[in-house]
Amino acid sequence: MNYRDGRPVRLNDRVETWEGNRGIVVCSIDTREFSEAYPESQWDYLKRGVLVATERVGLIHLTDPEPALRLLPRD
Repeated sequence: MNYRDGRPVRLNDRVETWEGNRGIVVCSIDTREFSEAYPESQWDYLKRGVLVATERVGLIHLTDPEPALRLLPRD
């Protein structure tokens, strides 16, 4: 999955899924990148997309780029 500007969504990206809901990409099924806390063996059944651990609503599985999805700058 890519951001609107064409860059791929990658593991550990800090993102905002929609206004006020921020999180971290904990796995990218598309690029076969999985964090230790979210191993491939538990999540590859989803087949595509990314998992984002968000502050407000918990874990979100995105299969298509949300219009509001944006990469946040690193501190």
